[in-house]
Amino acid sequence: MPALLSRLAGALVALAVLLPLAAVFWRAGGASALGPADWAAVRFSLTQASLSALLSVALAVPAARALARRQFPGRSLLVTLLGAPFILPVVVAVFGLLAVFGQNGIASRALVLLGFEPLSIYGLHGVVLAHVFFNLPLATRLILQGWLAIPAERFRLAATLGLPPGAVFRLLEVPMLLRAAPGALVVIFVICLSSFAVALTLGGGPRATTVELAIYQAFRFEFDLGRAALLSVVQLLLAAGAAALAARLALPPAMGAGLDRVTPRWDAARAALRAQDAAWLTLVAAFLLVPLAMIVARGVPGLFEMPAQVWRAAGYSLAVALGSTVLTVALALPLASRGGEVLAVSAIAVSPLVLGTGLFLILRPVASPGDVALPVTAAVNALMALPFALRVIRPELEAVRSDYGRLCLSLGLTGRWFWTRVALPRLRRPLGFAAGLTAALSAGDLGVIALFADPERATLPLQMYRLMGAYRMEAAAGAALLLLAMSLALFWAFDRGGRVART
Repeated sequence: MPALLSRLAGALVALAVLLPLAAVFWRAGGASALGPADWAAVRFSLTQASLSALLSVALAVPAARALARRQFPGRSLLVTLLGAPFILPVVVAVFGLLAVFGQNGIASRALVLLGFEPLSIYGLHGVVLAHVFFNLPLATRLILQGWLAIPAERFRLAATLGLPPGAVFRLLEVPMLLRAAPGALVVIFVICLSSFAVALTLGGGPRATTVELAIYQAFRFEFDLGRAALLSVVQLLLAAGAAALAARLALPPAMGAGLDRVTPRWDAARAALRAQDAAWLTLVAAFLLVPLAMIVARGVPGLFEMPAQVWRAAGYSLAVALGSTVLTVALALPLASRGGEVLAVSAIAVSPLVLGTGLFLILRPVASPGDVALPVTAAVNALMALPFALRVIRPELEAVRSDYGRLCLSLGLTGRWFWTRVALPRLRRPLGFAAGLTAALSAGDLGVIALFADPERATLPLQMYRLMGAYRMEAAAGAALLLLAMSLALFWAFDRGGRVART
């Protein structure tokens, strides 16, 4: 992309973050001092985010490896379903986790029958469990993209040389993991660092308060805008430091180019390795899909109880999701560099509550908040999804430039010709995945819309929460199932153009 477009995209993202933050500081009249409870929230946030990121990536490595080297009926469907937890609205997913791991969940009932105590899902372990549930699919897909980027000719050469599975892992797969894992770790760390709904529902008390939850308390109960803005700056600095560290540790692409062919994995043909891959996929699928099945089981009866407003809200959610997707992809391509990714990861660390309040303060003199609720929601959702899109697109784009850049220069394929003939065809898979992820996340987000929306412009997540607040639980369960289906359909529609299996 031309340097001018990259600068414009970077300036737009920076302004979208800094202006609302400055508006909150200006309205507050300065920053308040942080107390012991705030620093305790910082420590808990760092602890749970670190544990969640490490466990998510550690569990994703064998799962992604199994998907990368196995072909079986239903594989594409499994890959799509494994992405469902990450794109679920948080409360819907927590509902499913409680149905499995809660005190009255099926896992606790099984333990009671065996003579053990029921599980307690509240506290640090509950927060980490929920974060692993949400982010294990994301880590698996991000690392799977790295595995699929290894040219098939490397595995063919390894088979020709008779290399054992351990040598293939050490020489081909470990270098890829050293490039892919730092980015996956930092994205998941930042997501968990800014956790709000999970800590609110599963934290279990003041000792399990995250920075995001402290920001919410400063807004909601104390209306201390200065303290909320200062906490947001602390969160921003922590995330920016993590992003800079990941960018420093990440290695440049070194796999070279291939012919985009599929080749059998002879190094994984042993029966023991097949059983190992099957066991990992079974465990991961059970952990992720059983809570989803509970959501479906409880949501089907509620489909017939939903009021007409739910369908109108679904249309608004679809419009917001498509707008966010277009904006995210338009920003991701010019920002697909190391500096652009650090900027985007820093942007996601700013509390959506702070962004929403800042935008409200900026727009209130010129427009009614209800009139701009949907476009503002789409813009903020695009900003929140940008780090995920860049983490998917940037490694692939750097590999294309490394493998084909000199050849394209010698042939005169520059500018739009490079993008249309060389780069975009090879970015089809990551672009499809990034667009599907953005659309699904945006459709299920409940953030800025809660601050701006009026009763006539509610999105589907907000309408679901309103039904829950009115104790219409069956209708809310039906809306949750509709939202799950919409998110999965959006993800599948965009992602199928970049299906994980090469053809």
